[in-house]
Amino acid sequence: MKPLKEKVSITLDENIVEEIRKMAEEDDRSFSQYINLILKEWVKKKNGTKD
Repeated sequence: MKPLKEKVSITLDENIVEEIRKMAEEDDRSFSQYINLILKEWVKKKNGTKD
């Protein structure tokens, strides 16, 4: 079963949005999927966990 998702609204700097869009496209992911991936990795790193 896939984890539940919650819709949120955030404001980002334009240059950050552009860079993330480029990276998401290169990775064949949507902007939202890529943001989620980035945040998951950051949280894991911050908490010192691998998964």
